[in-house]
Amino acid sequence: MSEKTALTPATHTTPPAKFSHGVRKGNILQVAGQVGFLPAVEGQPPTPAGPTLREQTLQTFANVKAILEEGGATWDDVMMMRVYLTDTDHFAEMNALYNQYFEEQDLKAPPAARTTVYVGLPKGLLIEIDALAVLDR
Repeated sequence: MSEKTALTPATHTTPPAKFSHGVRKGNILQVAGQVGFLPAVEGQPPTPAGPTLREQTLQTFANVKAILEEGGATWDDVMMMRVYLTDTDHFAEMNALYNQYFEEQDLKAPPAARTTVYVGLPKGLLIEIDALAVLDR
């Protein structure tokens, strides 16, 4: 039986509660909900990438990708993504950003995904994404 390994890339701060940014066990990797914080700076609180959905979405993708890579995965290993928006008016813009980003990733097959509205994110944050990856190795 394989051990469970917590994943925290150098770009991420230590989580504020008792959880991991990502966890890998065997060939399963779960990425916890990520938001659009810029890479961590020692001694400074997390800072959003900017006030716009575009800035935060692109940084959120980068944060998810950093955890995937820390766990030995790529976007092609992602089976399911869950996207949480704070405003229903952001669906169309997020879908356009999502489509453009993943076209640039040249995926073999896109993951399953769902988007929902969630109003519990900290003030100023517009999007959160989590992902489940299954690796061949």
